[in-house]
Amino acid sequence: MTDSAQKLEKIRNSTGFIAALDQSGGSTPKALMMYGVEESEYNGEQEMYSKVHEMRTRIMTNENFTSDKILAAILFENTMDREVEGKLTARYLWENKQILPILKVDKGLADEKNGVQIMKPMPDLDALLDRAVENGIFGTKMRSVIKLNNAQGIKEVVAQQFEIGKRIISKGLIPIIEPEVDINSPEKAQAEETLREELMAHLDQLEAGQKVIFKLTLPEIANFYKCCIDHPNVVKVVALSGGYSREEANRRLSENNGMIASFSRALTEGLSASQTDEEFSAVIGSSIDAIVAASRT
Repeated sequence: MTDSAQKLEKIRNSTGFIAALDQSGGSTPKALMMYGVEESEYNGEQEMYSKVHEMRTRIMTNENFTSDKILAAILFENTMDREVEGKLTARYLWENKQILPILKVDKGLADEKNGVQIMKPMPDLDALLDRAVENGIFGTKMRSVIKLNNAQGIKEVVAQQFEIGKRIISKGLIPIIEPEVDINSPEKAQAEETLREELMAHLDQLEAGQKVIFKLTLPEIANFYKCCIDHPNVVKVVALSGGYSREEANRRLSENNGMIASFSRALTEGLSASQTDEEFSAVIGSSIDAIVAASRT
């Protein structure tokens, strides 16, 4: 089995979940604050990124962060360019842990229009993808947000995701397509219906070898995305926690058979920079086990 085939087999058939460690510029201060690192403890962007890399390194090197529980980890570009235990992060994850490295490639969200936020332009995408391939990255992730059940807006979100997804596929990478439905949307259930129709329409236009992963908000109706899970072009459907507490996210996830977690805030909930290694390990170990259990349904 080739290396790429082995990696594809792992993501498709192994148990566990995807750890989202990809907070970027805008969300990093909040992530650090929840970890107990105040803004007064760093000066400027570079120090901020160094602090969050310390947090991510502590997570990735923890004894509970293992390949039988963690299938893959989503990284921010700045994290990809840094090292863990003397290796570039993506190399460390795969070579030391057998965990697949995935890179967040979007540049953030455009202003809301038609009830959605599409992604900002990515003028340097090809160069970033080439660097990702050189670094041993397995796949990518990019996020849009749906706030209302606006058919035109949702159509634009999905079309943009698949258009860029095909460019990513052409580089030999697996794209994670993430059209997040805001959990606070007053039209969440209706927006999910419209989204599912668009996703299936675009899936049916893919060629046999064009494989994607979906990262979707936990739906209002259990097993709502089963048709996506069963589609031959879909490697995996993973769930984002979207602001739900870990307990609520795990409850909803356990109701959706074949869907696994790709949690960020729900994964790091309860972790603190002030914890001893033993305390930190106990909290993250418990979190990982609970998310794994919910992903096994």
